[in-house]
Amino acid sequence: MEERFVRKYKQGVVSVIEIWVDRETGVNYLYREDGYSGGMTVLVDADGKPVVDRNGPDEKGFTG
Repeated sequence: MEERFVRKYKQGVVSVIEIWVDRETGVNYLYREDGYSGGMTVLVDADGKPVVDRNGPDEKGFTG
């Protein structure tokens, strides 16, 4: 069984920003970690709508 979420992007080591994608819905999530704390939220576009990858996890740039 494949994992439901896949990491699409990662930046940083101590202060980390990642983008995760739900394989079932294509919705993008922003994850932010700094030291011992972190949080995740839906990534939205300029209109406040969720960013959705229509091509799914096979799109270039996905990492497992």
